[in-house]
Amino acid sequence: MIVESIYLLQIALAVLIMSLLAQSLSKLFKMPVLIFLLVEGIIIGPEVLGILDPTLLGEGLTAIVSLSVAVIVFDGGLHIDVKSIRSIQQGVLSLVTVGVMITFICATFFTYYIVGLPLDISAVFGALVTATGPTVITPVVRQVRVNHRVSKALELEGVLNDAVSVILAALVFEVIISELSGFEVVGFLLYRAMIGLVMGLASGFLLTRFLSRSVHSEQVVRFVTFTSVIATFVISESLGAESGILAVALFGIIVGTSNVPYKAALKEFKSDLVVMMLSLIFILLAAMLKFEDIFRIGAVGIIVVLLLIFFVRPLSVFASTARTTFRTKEKLFISFVGPRGVVPASIATYFAIKLNGLNITGGQELVGLVFLTVIITVFMTGFLSKPVARFLGVIPMEILVVGGGEVGRILSERFEKRGENVVVIESSEENCQRLMKSGIRVVHGDAEDVNVLKKAGIENAKYFIASTDQDNTNLLVCQIAKTKFGFKEDQIIARVNNMENLHAFWDLEIRAMSPAMSTALFLDNMVGRPHMFSMCEVGEGGDILEVKVTNPKVSGKAIKELSLPEDSLLLMVRRGDESFIANGNLVLEFDDMVTVIGEGDAAKIVADLLGR
Repeated sequence: MIVESIYLLQIALAVLIMSLLAQSLSKLFKMPVLIFLLVEGIIIGPEVLGILDPTLLGEGLTAIVSLSVAVIVFDGGLHIDVKSIRSIQQGVLSLVTVGVMITFICATFFTYYIVGLPLDISAVFGALVTATGPTVITPVVRQVRVNHRVSKALELEGVLNDAVSVILAALVFEVIISELSGFEVVGFLLYRAMIGLVMGLASGFLLTRFLSRSVHSEQVVRFVTFTSVIATFVISESLGAESGILAVALFGIIVGTSNVPYKAALKEFKSDLVVMMLSLIFILLAAMLKFEDIFRIGAVGIIVVLLLIFFVRPLSVFASTARTTFRTKEKLFISFVGPRGVVPASIATYFAIKLNGLNITGGQELVGLVFLTVIITVFMTGFLSKPVARFLGVIPMEILVVGGGEVGRILSERFEKRGENVVVIESSEENCQRLMKSGIRVVHGDAEDVNVLKKAGIENAKYFIASTDQDNTNLLVCQIAKTKFGFKEDQIIARVNNMENLHAFWDLEIRAMSPAMSTALFLDNMVGRPHMFSMCEVGEGGDILEVKVTNPKVSGKAIKELSLPEDSLLLMVRRGDESFIANGNLVLEFDDMVTVIGEGDAAKIVADLLGR
C-alpha cells in the first residue's frame, strides 16, 4: 500500500509538472495545450521512456477518468447560456441528432468495408466517434476566438453529443454482449436518456434554488457545487450505466443559463480545476497508447479517419444546418473543427478490457482505431484551426458597446449581422433582457467599474463604443478605456447627446458624434438634393463596407473587369494618403482600401471577392 501511495503521488507530481510545461509551450507557440499534453503522455508512457504505466492503477484509472470527464462536461455546460444563443439552438439540436446519426452510419460503414472489422465492432467505433468533445473544442475556440455564434454552436454541440455518443456506444456494446432484442434496445435507450434527463434537471433545479435563496461564502458555494456534480454523476451511473454524462451536461447548462449569484466565481474555480483534470486524463490516456494497436490497423485506418474529417463531418454539418442562418464559411469552419477527445479514448479502452474478458475479438483494433482518430483530429484541429479560421474569415472584430438602449441595441444588432463579436454593457435589467432576446451578449453592470469592463472582455476588444444617453458616463468610460486599457484614438467612438459637450470629447482626442447635429446635417442635404443621401436607405437592408484588397486575383485588374453583383457599387478607393473615385478604368492594387455599398448581401459578396 505504501508503494502504491507513493506511486500515485509520483504520478500526480509528474502530471502537474508536465501540465505547467504544456501550458508554457502552448503560450509560446500559440497552439492548444492538448497537443503538448498528448505528446508528453506518449513520451513518458511505456512505449517510449516507460516512466508512467497507467495500467498499474487498475480500476482506479476508470474512476479517475470518470470523475474528470464528469467535471469537464459540467464545466462545458456551465459556460453555455441558452438564453443568449437562441438563434443557434435549432442548428445544434440537428447536429446532436441528425448529425450524430449520419456520423454513426457512415463511420460504421467505412470501418466495416475499408478496415474489415466485424460489423458489431465497427458499430461501436461509429458510435464513439460521433462525439466531438468539449475537452478539445473549448480550448480551441477560446484560443482562436472565432465568431460568437460559431464558437457557441461548437461548444454546445460538444457538451451534448458527448452524452449522446456515450449512450449510443453503450447501447451498441450491450447489443454485442447481451444480445438485446428490438424492444429491449428501445427500452435501454429510453431508460438511460430518462435517468440522465431527470437527474440533470433535478440537480440543476436544487442547486440554483440553494444558491438563490441563501447567502453563502464563495468557498461553501464551490464545495457544494463540486459535491453536487460528483453526486449527480455517481447516482445517475448507479441507476443507469452510461447516463451520468448526460446528467452532468444538463446540470451544467441549467446552472449556466440561470441568473444565480456566484456564477462567475464558479466558472473561475471550475476552469482551474478543469485544467488540472484535462492534463491528468490526457496524459494518462496518451501513456496507455500502444504503437502495435495502431500499426495493426495500418494505412486503412488513416483512410477511414481522413474520410471522417473531410467527408463525414462536412456531410453531417451541412445536412444539420441546412435551414439555419449559418453562412457557408461558418459551416465550413464547423465542419473542420470536429476533434475527438477524452470520451471516445476512455470508453474505447474500457470496452476493450471488457471484450477481452469475454473472449470477443476486435477490442485492441477498436482501441487502435479510436486513438488514431483522436491523435489525427486533435493535431489537425490544434495546428490548423487558426489558419483555417483566418482563410474563411470567421475571426471577427471584438467590439465592446457601453449602453444597451435604442442606439446601442440597433448598433449591436448590425454588428452581429455583420458577423462581428459584440458585447454590450448595460445597467438596466429590462434592456439586458431585450438584448438577450435578440441574441446579443450582455453584461449586466456599471461600465465605470473596471471589473465589469474586464468581465465584458475589454482586454480583447478592438473597438470601444460609448453609446449611453449620459455624456458624463460616456466621457468617463472612454477615459478609462484610454488610460487603463491602452485604447488608441481610432479605437474609441462616443455618442454625445448635448452638442455643447462635443469639445470636451475632442479635447481628449476621443472621436465623438452628436445625433442632433448629424440629423440636422442629413436633413439639410436632403432639402433640394433628394438623392444625395439615398445610400442611407440602403443601410436599412444592406451594407456600406470598407474592404482591403488582399485577393491576388483582383490586384492589377480594372474595376470594370470584375464580376460584381448588380446591386453593388464601389464608391471610393484609398491608396496610402491618396483617394480616388472608383470609376471602371481604375486599376486596383494590393492593400487598397475600397468603400463598397450594396443591397442585401451584395456588399458582403464584393468584400469576399476583394479580400479573399
